[in-house]
Amino acid sequence: MNTMRAVDTAGPMAQDISVGVLLPIGKAQWGGSDPRELVAFASRAERLGYDSLWVNDGITEARIEALTMLAAAAPVTERVTLGTAALMPVLRRPVQAAQALASLDLLSGGRLALTVGAGFPGRFGKPIYELSGVPWANRFTRLDETVSLWRQLWSGSENTSFHGEVLHFDGLPPVATPSRPEGPPIWLAGSTPAALDRTGRMYDGWLPYPPRPADYETALADVRRATEAAGRPAHAVTPALFASVLVAPDVAAGRRTLQEFCLANYRLPLDEVERIQAVATGTAEQVAARLAEYTAAGARHLVLRLGATDLPSARDQLERIASDVLPRLREPSPPGLP
Repeated sequence: MNTMRAVDTAGPMAQDISVGVLLPIGKAQWGGSDPRELVAFASRAERLGYDSLWVNDGITEARIEALTMLAAAAPVTERVTLGTAALMPVLRRPVQAAQALASLDLLSGGRLALTVGAGFPGRFGKPIYELSGVPWANRFTRLDETVSLWRQLWSGSENTSFHGEVLHFDGLPPVATPSRPEGPPIWLAGSTPAALDRTGRMYDGWLPYPPRPADYETALADVRRATEAAGRPAHAVTPALFASVLVAPDVAAGRRTLQEFCLANYRLPLDEVERIQAVATGTAEQVAARLAEYTAAGARHLVLRLGATDLPSARDQLERIASDVLPRLREPSPPGLP
């Protein structure tokens, strides 16, 4: 069972790189195909050797709902971690969400991992709050308190009350106890100074997507300082990375496809997206080399979003990355290198 609570990057474990793939649940990615094919996609990814399967979350675009997709993937997989990248807790009532997530963890045999986020200003964040009927103000406090509430409920605590700055509950009911006594590991998405501090203090992992490996390395050092200041073990936080990738004959061909992908999924051109997000394209060797810059900066779990514009192309990328990129990422470093 892969708990993914944290990864020790010291000693022999330093060479252990985990690689997962984001399932293409947005209609912009599977449109034109039967979405039920996504279940077979998940099963195939496990057979190809990926370590984890991830889903993103939202209600402003047509998509398969995140937790529904993971529930469908659970019975057709046995080994891979099933994760959210990232879950928006504001879309769900906190107590009901605790029950749903515990159920998913139990039915998957303890393979659930949660990355959570509070959303960003603009069309990727504030409209979600408006549609959920929840104030945009105090969203980070709401997120952290939701996570604390979940952990209290999952622990089987006899405390039936929870009172924070934003969330207030009395008469809390018992919920299903997850497979692990402490519940699924919970990671945070975000790279602001406040997010880095909160990650170090209370989260089990960190899943950002900085466009420059040097920025990743600097931010990870801040996370580790916050972890130490909170009195937690030095490597309590799993350092992960979210990146959009596409294997192509060359960089120019890859950028043309990624331009189409970004316009369809983000309604933004590629040059704007890559100023915000980690992107890797070109030959398999070039993609692996780019991702290796992040593993050299400290990333130990890579979550890859396939920059494909339809489901057949995504299947092709799934196969090509498994055969040509994953082996390069997982090969040991030459002697004397980190």
